[in-house]
Amino acid sequence: MVREWTRTDAAHALRRPTAADDKYSRGVLGMRTGSEAYPGAAVLGVEAAWRTGLGMVRYLGAARAADLVLARRPETVTADGRVQAWVIGSGTDAATRTPAETSALRAVLSDTDPVVADAGALDLATEDEATAPRILTPHDREHARLRTALGLGVPGADRVAAARETAEATGAVVLLKGGVTVVVAPDGWAATVEAGTPWLATAGTGDVLAGVIGALVAGAAASDAAADGAALAALAASAAWLHGRASAIASGGDRPITALDVADALPQAVAEVLAG
Repeated sequence: MVREWTRTDAAHALRRPTAADDKYSRGVLGMRTGSEAYPGAAVLGVEAAWRTGLGMVRYLGAARAADLVLARRPETVTADGRVQAWVIGSGTDAATRTPAETSALRAVLSDTDPVVADAGALDLATEDEATAPRILTPHDREHARLRTALGLGVPGADRVAAARETAEATGAVVLLKGGVTVVVAPDGWAATVEAGTPWLATAGTGDVLAGVIGALVAGAAASDAAADGAALAALAASAAWLHGRASAIASGGDRPITALDVADALPQAVAEVLAG
């Protein structure tokens, strides 16, 4: 069975803060994203995480990217410390990754905190040593390369079936991006999420999505609600729904948008869901 994710489903991933909350109980997200070549990915992901609603973002990445992140979001913490979830790989390239960065990412992936693995970290997230709860976020071309590396062969026309096979082989949730996003858990749980607008197909929107997923996972992990594959898959699907809704808000029906426009519209998307 494959369910179509809805606003009602997405509402279960959101929680209003209370007077008893502090920044730690609302979720702390660590991000190792961006690079000297692609620093904007870090800015977009961090911006999206903050605007989805959580207690703290720790950014640990390239110096140039960190400077840009702080210029845009000075509340971001750039010192190592406690986190409840990670986003890694956005705006990075496995071919140019340094040994030190590879070692740092492997340490994250072999720990117990849930990890959203994007772009340049997908290769490490499928290694046998990667034992952390994981959400992999490839687009179709990245998925095909990933499957080839895993020995699964070229994916067929059935994107759900291909994602299910990849999820089972890796033990990770797979969020396969596209006009219709497919989310699959290792146990076969599956959902689809319609994109808010075709204008969403533009550079950087995947970095925004990674930040939204990370924010929801960190918030859930803070209350021990992101423990298994099905829970992580539901959070990933909810993030994709919010991302799509924010894109529809930003486009105003039928106007071009940029990735930062989508991030800027996230608070309204969250507010709509909470109000509903």
